[in-house]
Amino acid sequence: MAATPFAFPIKVLPEDIDFMGDVKNARYLNSVQDAVLAHLRKLVPAEEVASKAWVTLKHEITYRKSAFLEYDVIAQTVLEQFQAARAFYLTVIRRGEEVLAEVKSSWCCIDAQTLCPARIDKHMREFFFPEA
Repeated sequence: MAATPFAFPIKVLPEDIDFMGDVKNARYLNSVQDAVLAHLRKLVPAEEVASKAWVTLKHEITYRKSAFLEYDVIAQTVLEQFQAARAFYLTVIRRGEEVLAEVKSSWCCIDAQTLCPARIDKHMREFFFPEA
């Protein structure tokens, strides 16, 4: 069961454009990171956010179409599951109905003080998957 999707607007800036005139690949990954972290900040209370840090373990990106300056782009991200200290997200980057890229990513929750992996407990899971 996946959590509710979260839409995150992406502003394409002149510095995001590569030598071919379209958005740099790195900008897609930065957008995924921004979207996932904004999703966490939206759902999780500030004190919980402050006690944890989230680091990316892996991004798997499939590019579908190019994005260009002045495009209105949205990153729609959804938490698919938790496993121990890991969270698995799917982010689809779109322009309207047009899919520009799909990104599967895994993240590790770490304790902000010890910098050790922190198991995602039931309390944290409830912010994303509230019981019906």
